[in-house]
Amino acid sequence: MGFTDLFATSATREALDRDTLRRRLLLCLYGLGTNAGLKRMAGTDADATERELRWVRQRFVGREHLRAATARVANATFAIRRPEVWGEASTSCASDSKKFGSWDQNLMTEWHIRYGGRGVMIYWHLEKRSVCVYSQLKSASSSEAASMIEGVLRHCTDTTIEKNFTDSHGQSEVAFCFARLLGFELMPRLKAIDKQKLYLPGKGTAGRYPNLGPVFTRPIDWPLIRREYDRMVRYAAALKSGTADAESVLRRFSRGAPGDKGSPMHPTYRALAELGKAVKTIFLCRYLGAESLRREVHEGLNTVERWNATNSFVFFGKGGEISTNRLEEQEVSIFALHLLQICLVYVNTLMIQRVLSEPAWSERMTPRDLSALTPLIFHYINPYGTFELDMGERIPIEAGAA
Repeated sequence: MGFTDLFATSATREALDRDTLRRRLLLCLYGLGTNAGLKRMAGTDADATERELRWVRQRFVGREHLRAATARVANATFAIRRPEVWGEASTSCASDSKKFGSWDQNLMTEWHIRYGGRGVMIYWHLEKRSVCVYSQLKSASSSEAASMIEGVLRHCTDTTIEKNFTDSHGQSEVAFCFARLLGFELMPRLKAIDKQKLYLPGKGTAGRYPNLGPVFTRPIDWPLIRREYDRMVRYAAALKSGTADAESVLRRFSRGAPGDKGSPMHPTYRALAELGKAVKTIFLCRYLGAESLRREVHEGLNTVERWNATNSFVFFGKGGEISTNRLEEQEVSIFALHLLQICLVYVNTLMIQRVLSEPAWSERMTPRDLSALTPLIFHYINPYGTFELDMGERIPIEAGAA
């Protein structure tokens, strides 16, 4: 794919020849993505010292370079997939967060109430076949609903996201509203499904559904939505265009939000929540009535769980703890992990396709077997030891892409 060509120097010229630079870039990216560090990678290659690797890291490896490289690998994975093995291209993705331990002398590290311990959160967006299209470094107290919206809008890959699966922490009534206004469908797995309430479409409509009386609450306030609709669309347009991020927009309404008794709720926030109540009620009816929908949501979230399990295998260095207090270096470590892991998915996709290109294997596969295939496999990989880079030899897997 030549993604190392995307790592350009921050200086006015390049002093190294490209072949040497490519070799050192791969060592740097592996050291950062596994958290093993550049010192250990220098010890595995006689042609690169620790000082030389640090020089390459400082001048060539930045957040924007890693984002671009990750997008190229993701798009390449979409391009080489065989539909008869992986199915048709999907327009859905799943999102969830994972806690990583980190040093506590920085502004991002917080104590996580749910998982325990200090650390930061990494929020992932994965499409159905395990290609991670976006990653974000967040604090433990940041809004997962805001992270969910941000990833759908900013993923920068060739895929189109029309559905987003998430767990209970990645949804809210306002998130349902923004998903509707931004043109995608929010489909969460709700933990306390028995505590959810349905909102009536209008006054005097409760009599139409006599068996649902215990789960009904008040009617939707449609006049409020009409009055505030222009402002609601304005905020949605700001999110779409990138002039505002989801975290800032949701924080703008934090004063006066439900549970805050100090001031009245902002009218636009009330309207956003009101439309979200209507959209969520429709989703709950579909979710409870269709087993296929519940299976689709669970399947998508299981993909994220497999990705999180693979994180622990790839990011093995220093006990999996982010060992820096600088925000920029923290993001570089996480984006390098993202790049390393998505390269694993790319190679595994080609390897599996090569095996299934042989009739003896493809004829044994049933539709149920194919649906259980995942490129997130790593049991054949030894992440430790000495790494000898032979830039002139390739793994014979290109035939699998044909």
